[in-house]
Amino acid sequence: MSVSRIREVRGGSAGDGAGGVPGGAALVSERWARMAWSRIVEPETVSVRDWIAEHGAVESMQRLLAGSLVRDGRYDQRIAALDLDQARRALDRLQVRVVIPGDDEWPLGLDELKVPPLCIYARGLCELSITDGSVAIVGSRAATHYGLNVAADLGEGLAQRGVTVVSGAAFGIDAAAHRGALAGGGPTIAVLARGLDRAYPQAHEGLLREIADIGVVVSELPLGWAPYRARFIARNRLIAAMSVGTVVVEAGLRSGSLNTAKYARSLVRHVAAVPGPVTSVQSAGCHKLLRETEATLVTDAAEVLDVMGRLSLDAVGLARAPVTPESELDPVALGVWSAVPVRNPADLAELQRLTALDPTTLLSALGRLTMLGLVVRVGERWRKVPAARR
Repeated sequence: MSVSRIREVRGGSAGDGAGGVPGGAALVSERWARMAWSRIVEPETVSVRDWIAEHGAVESMQRLLAGSLVRDGRYDQRIAALDLDQARRALDRLQVRVVIPGDDEWPLGLDELKVPPLCIYARGLCELSITDGSVAIVGSRAATHYGLNVAADLGEGLAQRGVTVVSGAAFGIDAAAHRGALAGGGPTIAVLARGLDRAYPQAHEGLLREIADIGVVVSELPLGWAPYRARFIARNRLIAAMSVGTVVVEAGLRSGSLNTAKYARSLVRHVAAVPGPVTSVQSAGCHKLLRETEATLVTDAAEVLDVMGRLSLDAVGLARAPVTPESELDPVALGVWSAVPVRNPADLAELQRLTALDPTTLLSALGRLTMLGLVVRVGERWRKVPAARR
């Protein structure tokens, strides 16, 4: 691959992603250079971040190819295998676009990462700008029915309120959140830890196709790159950075979703957790978050938006028990109502003995209770009206 290939200007293809991008030649050259860098180094390579910050993506790539940037040979094999023409043809064939800083759809939250992605590979109907105001839902792969139901309800509830759901398309909680969002009308964003040429996991090929049809599937890894543990951990930082907050539905003490929550906290994003049974190992990580960090306890989409939504517009009131006639009684009336029997009516003397009230106060309370339909007078006696008959 020659240096001139990095400088070459091409426009209008799915691989370039240059159509309609202001800046023309300069931005397309930057796109080719960043795509080349992404095929040479691993995510979160600090030295490359620093080289690009100092020299720019194009010049630093020129220096790398000239041998003046790195002399230890660590990238030689990847440079030798680099074929951007072939990469472009694969991108065009799979309708994958390359998104870089400066593009209108570049999620600005990614710039807050210590080591932002060099570029983002995206496939789908929507632009990545749908990450504005989005919420991440993550959790255990080995999820329980409880966790799956909660994740699906959260995804659907957020989608119905116009909030994009971001997750990692893994088994368990991730997939349930995506499916819930799709059921709620979507869109949703799946962030993968491998190239977009293959579904991961393979069993979710249909799900990822559905997501791409109304949302977007993304990765910072080039086509052909396989998922490794380190790449999953790096992927988690993208999920946290793209959203305004992360909800952990179920997580064991070693769950990778806790890593996503850690990234979210480091980025000063909201973190929330759904409580589970205290006996469930799948919820132990959520309980740890709630006990040891400033994570907020949430149970439904309304509570998630109360924490992460638009100020005042998405706020919810305090939870209250249902209001009943007896719940609104003053202490005296409540005491009288409690003393009135259900089956065998009691006379005034019996009720006075039970309540220790003077006759005037007792009769006044019985009158209020009668008007509210809580007691009924039978001759000179009173009895309670069962709730089922009110």
